[in-house]
Parts: sequence; C-alpha cells; structure tokens
Amino acid sequence: MQIASGSSNNMKNLQGFDSNHPPDPQLIDSCVHCGFCLSTCPSYRVIGKEMDSPRGRIYLMDAINEGEIALNTATVQHFDSCLGCLACVSTCPSGVQYDKLISATRHQVERNYQRSFADKLIRQLIFSLFPNPDILRILLFPLFLYQKLGISQLLRATRLIEKISPRLAAMESILPKITIQSFGNNLPDIIPAQGAKRYRVGMILGCVQRLFFSPVNEATVRVLTANGCEVVIPKSQGCCAALPEHQGQTEQAKALARQMIDSFADSNVDFIIINAAGCGHTLKEYGHILADDLEYAAKAQIFAAKVKDAQEFLASVGLTAELSPLSDKPLTLVYQDACHLLHGQKISLQPRQLLKQIPGVTLKEPLDAALCCGSAGVYNLLQPEIAQELGEQKAQNLLNTGADVIASPNPGCSLQISKYLRDRKVSVIHPMELLDYSIRHQKLEQERVIST
Repeated sequence: MQIASGSSNNMKNLQGFDSNHPPDPQLIDSCVHCGFCLSTCPSYRVIGKEMDSPRGRIYLMDAINEGEIALNTATVQHFDSCLGCLACVSTCPSGVQYDKLISATRHQVERNYQRSFADKLIRQLIFSLFPNPDILRILLFPLFLYQKLGISQLLRATRLIEKISPRLAAMESILPKITIQSFGNNLPDIIPAQGAKRYRVGMILGCVQRLFFSPVNEATVRVLTANGCEVVIPKSQGCCAALPEHQGQTEQAKALARQMIDSFADSNVDFIIINAAGCGHTLKEYGHILADDLEYAAKAQIFAAKVKDAQEFLASVGLTAELSPLSDKPLTLVYQDACHLLHGQKISLQPRQLLKQIPGVTLKEPLDAALCCGSAGVYNLLQPEIAQELGEQKAQNLLNTGADVIASPNPGCSLQISKYLRDRKVSVIHPMELLDYSIRHQKLEQERVIST
C-alpha cells in the first residue's frame, strides 16, 4: 500500500512523533496486514475507509515513525475515528498489540498536534467535568432544575443545541435523569460483611457512576456484603483516569492514577472491586501508565494486581447468598458485552455464569455481540455521527432478542443504548442490581418497568 507523502526535500521538516514512547516499531512490524481486523472494526464498518481500520492506522503510525508523512489533520482524523474498543486485539491471529499502539499514538497526538479552537474547547470541557466528581456534584442541582422545568425537552424539540454544536447536543442527549436520590450518595467508609467474613475488599465509586448511577454502587455493596465481604470505601479516591488516559491526556491520567493508589495505600484490602468496565480496564493498566514513575511504578503494579471487576470477582469466589426469582413469570435477559470487559479484560463468561444462577432467568445472545455500541468513553461526544449509527445498530440487535431486560455492566454503554431504545419498554439494568434484587427477594416489577 502506498501512502501519499510530500517531496523528499520536505521529509525532514515534517511534524511527527516525539521520542517519548512513540508507537513501538516492533509492535508495528508484528502486523502482517491480513485484514482479519476489518470486519470487527466498528469505525471501518461505518466509514468504510482503509485508513479508518486498525490495519490502516498501523500503516500511518509506521509512516510517521519513518518520517514519510506528517502528524497533521489528515492523519489525526483517522486516529480520532478509532473507538479504542479493542475488538481487533481479540480478532488478530498474529497477536498484534493494537491497544498499546493506539494508546501511544493518542498521547503523541495530544502533545504534538495543534487542534482547532473548537475541538480544544469541547475537549477541555469534557476533561474538566467528567473526571472530577466534585465539579459534577456542584452541577447536580442546576441539572435537576434543567430537567424538572422542562428546559431539556424544549431544547431537544427545537434542536437549538444541535444547531449550535452537534457535540454539545450529543452530550446533552445522553444526560441521565437526575433524581433526589442523586443528592444522597453517602456510603460509609467501611461496611461489614453479613455473616462470616470471607474477604476484605476495597471499592471504587467512579465519577459518573457515583453521582448518576449511585443505585449501582449501593447494589454492589449489598451484593458484596451479602456474600461475605467487608467493603472499604476510601473517601479520598477520585477518578480512575480512564477518560484522560484513553484520549492521550498523559499528565492528568498519571496524576489521577497516583491519587487513586494513595487513597488505597493503607486500606489493607485483599482485592479492589470496580463495577464499571471502562474504569476496570484502566485500573488494571496502572503498571503501564506509571511505568516511568520511579516512586509509583512498583506501587502501581501491586495496585493493578488487586483490581477485579465485580462480576469477575464474584464468579471466582462464588456466591454464598441465596438467589430468588426476579419475576413471577419467566424472565428473559440479554447481556450487553462492554468492550473494555470483553476485549480489554477478557471477561465474558463470568457475567453470564452469574446471571444464569438467578432462578427463572433465560439468557439470550444478540447478533454482533462483540461490536461496540458507540459509547467508547467519550467517543459518542466527540464523534456523534459514527456513534449514532453504532448505537442504533446495537440497540436494535438487543431488542431483536425479545428480552425483557438488558444487563449492561458499564454506565457509558447504558446511556448510549438507552438513547436508542426509542422509548421501548425494555429496562437497561446493571448486573449487580439484578443480583441485588435477587438476593433481597425483590421482584423486578416492583423496582423497574419491564415489558408485559
């Protein structure tokens, strides 16, 4: 394949990668360009261009490394189109570590490419808000009024925000419903195990999760304690660094990772539990993120080794609490594979094994289960057109199973899928909530609306 480039006289003047961890040439050379990644790559399936596929992006990385083309708007747009879903990593027969390649490239882009003013502005807004739960908490009341007074419905009906900025409109369109419960999110520092204590575990609350999905955290605590776990929740914990790390915000990601490690330093826990897929993948990568930090490199490795997704952990140690039916009639569930669980952490069977233990549950499998829903961290905010096509396809595939409930283990996926359900009476519920209802002998009809 030939990649267009300038004259040889201009090669030495091209802006490229710096010397701080550029995409590894050895990892690049492991790609044999077989094309197996094409059919599993969501951006390629939507856009249909070679350079918007993993194989194409690896060509670009190699050419920039060799000084043949520049790191500029023409090349950066193809790196930006990548969702980072890692489906290509699961598919590649040659074991190409595309995850490491795209991560290195994104950090290079943010250091060495000058984005437009509008692009920088929206990114600054995202990375100032979402990784900062304290700022998000301040915004809860204004957002509550915004929804309660019907301003949201008015703006959506007039499509005013969309006319101003499609990205801001995308952000507004997935805003979860703010309730009174959102303001009362205060879990104790230590919650004792019910019955004999089997483990002492730490729990990470997340940023969006702790404010907009607080019932998921509360359900996770109840499930853990019901199964013999003492739960420790350090109040000093902040963001896990997933969003800035995925988008190449190097220093912000490192600072947040250090803060998280410090918050659990004296907790004396056996495991550190997370119930959000994207967060879990990043937490397990702390050793890589802080590899060059002399003070934190070893701490990061120890911390990452303790991190377990809640479903991964419970499937491993086994449930001891009795489970009861969620409904008076047979209940059909479909499990939505979050990319950073399925492809990033290789967790797929464990959630299904847990859900199948609930009496009266039938589990369905959707078409294209491994294809990204389009959320991908903040991808649906930065690339709303591509995300919309993927979201509509994912929602339809889930609906086509005829399931009463969609079990979704990641807040971003839940928001994205809910947006495209088109008011269909199908609930999107976290697996930890389903286990919690079952353990507490609560019927799902009492808690959520399901199709009848």
